[in-house]
Amino acid sequence: MSVEVTNRQRQVPVSLPRLRRLAGRTLAALGPPDREIHVSMVDDREIRRLHARYLGRRRATDVIAFNLAGPGPSPLLGEVVISAETAARQSRRLGVPVALELDLLLVHGLLHLAGYDDHGPADARRMHEREREILSRAARGPVPDRLWTGLLPAP
Repeated sequence: MSVEVTNRQRQVPVSLPRLRRLAGRTLAALGPPDREIHVSMVDDREIRRLHARYLGRRRATDVIAFNLAGPGPSPLLGEVVISAETAARQSRRLGVPVALELDLLLVHGLLHLAGYDDHGPADARRMHEREREILSRAARGPVPDRLWTGLLPAP
């Protein structure tokens, strides 16, 4: 398993070793351990540019996952791009540490690469439950429910 994490922004302090460990644990929980991923921490300007270029949306977002696995056997799974600026805003709004919000966004992006989807309510619930399971195991304890505030419609 190979995990490369780069920080291409300067606004938000980021622990690259923490994210690298979490990415490794998440990949181990999701399947074959011989996968390779890249994680890039960027600012809002960069993620807005990527969002417009590859998804046709001209606004910043928190995380984008690019599945780069080609046909045939390849260790490369993909790249997860996270806006540290957006994560910082979201963490302040939710009252959680920015590191925890970054953890959630990383796991969320990796789950997308593993085939999870959050477009429909049932799929979103399944995906968020898997996020909660992975984050709780990594944190060795419960993760605050408010981390998912506003992400799921009320039952």
